[in-house]
Amino acid sequence: MKAFKDLTVLVTAAGNQYMLGMAECLHDNGERNIRIVGVDMTEDVTVLQMMDAVYKTSRATSPTYIDELLDICKKEKVDIIMPIMSAELIALAENKDRFAEIGTIVSISNIDSLKICNNKYNLYSFMKQQGLTVPKFTKITTFSEFDDAIKYVGYPEKGVCIKATELSGSRGIRIIDPTKSRYDILFGEKPNSFFTSYEELKEILSGHEELPELMIMEYLPGEEFSVDLVADNGKVLYMCARQSNSILASIPQTATTFHEPRAYKLCEDIVKALHFDGNADFDFKYDETASRSLWRSILAWRRQWLFSSMPE
Repeated sequence: MKAFKDLTVLVTAAGNQYMLGMAECLHDNGERNIRIVGVDMTEDVTVLQMMDAVYKTSRATSPTYIDELLDICKKEKVDIIMPIMSAELIALAENKDRFAEIGTIVSISNIDSLKICNNKYNLYSFMKQQGLTVPKFTKITTFSEFDDAIKYVGYPEKGVCIKATELSGSRGIRIIDPTKSRYDILFGEKPNSFFTSYEELKEILSGHEELPELMIMEYLPGEEFSVDLVADNGKVLYMCARQSNSILASIPQTATTFHEPRAYKLCEDIVKALHFDGNADFDFKYDETASRSLWRSILAWRRQWLFSSMPE
């Protein structure tokens, strides 16, 4: 059997809480030797235990970030970059050729698909144009649009979910459930709960007429799950649904896999329409029927990356 060549892989956001599991998977892959170079905007000595080399960089939004990564890739002879944060994807996609010139592959999808997927409203609009099922949704950019928008998606008969279109990690998300009072939220929800009241959210937004772009959509109260997949130029190669058993700071800690053919079909349709390439994680939620045989649509799009076999 022909052995695969050894690789040096650079991972971004190396200080995140799930990097331990990722580093273990890369080191113990059972196929080849993989050397891991981690980069992060903060210094954390515990990361040194997981990585073979660690570098501190600027924020992903900094104008110097790409040049810093290029310098690290040259020094460490990096074969593959595995980007973790949605904030860095567009810049990396725009500079794929610069990395290729030094022999580094950026594991990322095409820039057109990323521009759609990095904005929740753009993704829903794209899905709707493709004839795919989506919950009722709209967007606002000013406070004066708020009341009309939540009524449009069904409030107060239905709950409403409000999301900042270009943030991730559960930032900018709140849920207004008309069945929950402020009293219920105070004594029935944990402090990190997404639930809020209409009055409280309106009070928060009222001091700012101009708002970050917010997507307003009907709240799907059923069970949440994810589908992880690997795609090659618009074709799904592998995928698996998983139900999160415990979540910490919006990141699943343990999960149970299961089969969900309807979700798989939607993933295949989206990947094909976007000509998507690489690894992706789709989050789903069931509607009020709360059944795995009845579901509605994608709730959000998370960060993506690609790790592929690299022959000699």
